[in-house]
Amino acid sequence: NGHKLNHRKFHLNLRKNFFTVRVTEHWNRLPREVVKSPSLEILKTRLDVILGNML
Repeated sequence: NGHKLNHRKFHLNLRKNFFTVRVTEHWNRLPREVVKSPSLEILKTRLDVILGNML
């Protein structure tokens, strides 16, 4: 579980728009085989498959 990102809640609406705040929940929902990909190219391929299945 070492690849999970911490998702913090903020009281200011301004911080909710930060990229790091917006993507943490999405990243943490990804399957383990995508997150633990050994290279960027494999991560992209696996992510394309996951996103393609969602359509």
